[in-house]
Amino acid sequence: MRRPKRVLCLVLSSVVVLFVPLMSIERVAAPPSQAATSPKATVQPAAQKGHGRVGVYLTAYGVLREDILRGVLEARKAGKIDTLVINVKDNHGDVSYASNVPLAKAMGASTGRLDFKKLIPILRAQGFYLIARQVVFNDPILAARLGYSDGWVPANDPTAVAYNLAIAEEVAGFGFDELQFDYIRYADGGGLATGYEARFAAIDSFLTKIEASVGSRITLSADLFGRVMWDWNARRTDPIGQSLEDMAAHLDYVSPMVYPSHYTEQKYKDGPYLVVKDALTTGKKRTSTPIRPFLQVFDMTIPAGMTIDAYIAAEIRAAKECGADGYLFWEPSNDYRALYRVLGVSY
Repeated sequence: MRRPKRVLCLVLSSVVVLFVPLMSIERVAAPPSQAATSPKATVQPAAQKGHGRVGVYLTAYGVLREDILRGVLEARKAGKIDTLVINVKDNHGDVSYASNVPLAKAMGASTGRLDFKKLIPILRAQGFYLIARQVVFNDPILAARLGYSDGWVPANDPTAVAYNLAIAEEVAGFGFDELQFDYIRYADGGGLATGYEARFAAIDSFLTKIEASVGSRITLSADLFGRVMWDWNARRTDPIGQSLEDMAAHLDYVSPMVYPSHYTEQKYKDGPYLVVKDALTTGKKRTSTPIRPFLQVFDMTIPAGMTIDAYIAAEIRAAKECGADGYLFWEPSNDYRALYRVLGVSY
C-alpha cells in the first residue's frame, strides 16, 4: 500500500531533523564517493582498486524508522560504517520509489515510499557511500503478470529482462554510488547436474546488457550465493546459473552471501570464521574482481555455546584476515544492535 504523501513528508522531515545536528561532526576519512554521472574508469574491474567499504543493508521501511536511522548515524559517527545498501526493488516485486517505468506503474509495483531526490543528498552529506539494491528475477508481481506460478521469472524472459533494464537505467540517474543486483539467478532446486548451460548464458546475457546500458554511469555489483565461491562452481552444474568467473567479468564488485547458517556442512554451520575464510580463499583464486562479502548478523542456527556477538566477530575477523575488500552486514529486519555491540557503537 502506498504511504500517503503527507505522512511521507513528515517522515522525511524527521530524517532531516536526525541528520542536521550531525552536519558539523568531523567525518571519518574515507575514499570519496563516485558521482553517479561521472564516467567509469576505462580499466576493467579486475584492475580497479578496491574501496574497503563497510556497511549495512536497509529496507525501504528501515530507512523510514527513526530508531534504525539513529543506530546507523551513531555507527557512522563512530567511524564503524560508511556505506548503506538500500532497496530500490525488493523480492516482493515492490519498487520503493515513484517509478516512471510504464510496466511498474501498470502492475502497481511502484510504491513511492521513498523520495531519493530528497534522501540521497541528506545521506551523502553524512559521508555515506550509497548502494541501490535491485532484486531482479525473484519478482512475484511480475511473475503473476507473466503467468509464472512460483514467484520467479526466468532470466531469459524478454519482458523480465527489459523491465529490469528499465529500472536499472532509472535508478542509475538518482545519484547512488553503486547499483547492486540481487536474486540475479534462477530459483534453487533440482540438484547439481549438467544441462544448465542455457541458464548460465541467460545470466551472462543480462549482465552484458546491464554493463552496456549503465556500466559507464554507475559502479556495478551483485550478490551471489555463497556456494558460488567454491571450486566446483566452475563446472557449471549449479541450477541457479551463477558463475563466479562469468559474472565477475561484468562487475566492479561481487558480494557473496557467506551466511554460515545456510550451509549444509556442519563444520560451516558451526564455524563462522571457517566458512568466511574458506569462501574468500577459494573465490580469490578464481577472480581478481574485488570481493566484498555479505556477513550474517541475523540470529539463525547459532552454534550452542556461542553468542551472536562472538559469531559476528568471528566473521569480521575472517573477512579482514583473508583480504575481503570491505564487507556488508545483512539483517533482514534491520536490527543491528548486536552488530553495534561488536563494533563498539553506543546505541
